[in-house]
Amino acid sequence: MAKRVGIEVSVAIGEVVTMTNTDVIAAYPITPQTHIVEHPAKLAADGELDAEYIPVESEHSAMSACLGAAAAGARTFTATAGQGLELMHEVLYIASSMQLPVVMAVANRALSAPLSVWGDHSDAMAVRDTGWIQIFTENGQEVVDNILCAFRIAEDRGVLLPVMVNLDGFHLSHVIEPILLPEQSEVDAFLPPNDYPLPLDPAKPVTMGDFGPPFIYTEVKWAQEVNLRKSMETILKCWGEFDRIFKRCYHPVECYRSEDAEVLLLTMGSFSETAMTAIDRMRGEGKNIGLIRLRLWRPFPFDEIRNAVKDAEVLIVLDRALSFGGPGGPVSSEIRSALYNEDRRPKIVSFVGGLGGRDITVSGFQEMINRGIEISKTGSKHEFEIFGVRE
Repeated sequence: MAKRVGIEVSVAIGEVVTMTNTDVIAAYPITPQTHIVEHPAKLAADGELDAEYIPVESEHSAMSACLGAAAAGARTFTATAGQGLELMHEVLYIASSMQLPVVMAVANRALSAPLSVWGDHSDAMAVRDTGWIQIFTENGQEVVDNILCAFRIAEDRGVLLPVMVNLDGFHLSHVIEPILLPEQSEVDAFLPPNDYPLPLDPAKPVTMGDFGPPFIYTEVKWAQEVNLRKSMETILKCWGEFDRIFKRCYHPVECYRSEDAEVLLLTMGSFSETAMTAIDRMRGEGKNIGLIRLRLWRPFPFDEIRNAVKDAEVLIVLDRALSFGGPGGPVSSEIRSALYNEDRRPKIVSFVGGLGGRDITVSGFQEMINRGIEISKTGSKHEFEIFGVRE
């Protein structure tokens, strides 16, 4: 039976990774991710984790080592944040295009300059199109649960894609929470042994990821796109099986008090829980306000988004990353695109906020919602608004 413990979220990730019987961990320290890989490093050094722990000289090397390990058939894990994720950037494409089921935790962090170690979603949005399955979490329990699910999804023979589990840097990574940690027997029942179907074999040498001339490159990329979209079936099946065993359920889009809402707020990550309190307060004032939380970023849940907002008049979207010179934030842009051809769609109001670790309080969310309603009626001279900016 699972045991409830008060534990730092980063350490809890290390604990559950240990339970997955991971074969290889390759990592490089960077704030606010470091604690995630420090814990399994200690366990490996103390002989409590039977895994190859590879301390590398950079995040680029960490992901490169993960590629080789996964290609050999090893269950593989790493973690990073912010600039570290950007140093990995060019290698991320290789993991997805070569169908290597690496699992990575990302403690989301703002990108330089100026230098910031605090959290926003700039790093995750910068790697949006690298072909990884990408999940966002709201609290420590969700992080632990979805790390487990990530291994099962990634290693499924119908998927074989890398999975990125995003958690807000500091807002989650360094927080101590009561978390239900599963028993080893529960993990073993949920997560089958890794059985990678195309492992490298020294006795049968092959070339992987060789040149793709123009006559075949497009077809390869389209096959990759089809595979990523098709992974939705396995993701839903995995979350359903997780619910059956652990009694906690996850969905690509999760709604809160949205059934009769005329106005909806859309958020991602840990700020969603603060937004829930704002929704409760405004409901108490008699306002029909609801919340949508976007959990699955890739593959993008088009149908679920459309269904969630179909009866709303206004949809207020909060981005925690800025698309410079564009229409606001990446999430807002994708929501607009997803709803473009719908006959019945809400007015979309875009905000960018919480950059560089700046908090948005309960009253701040109430202010944002009220301002969003005002913009929906009167319009704005801007494509989007920066929330909380000091003039």
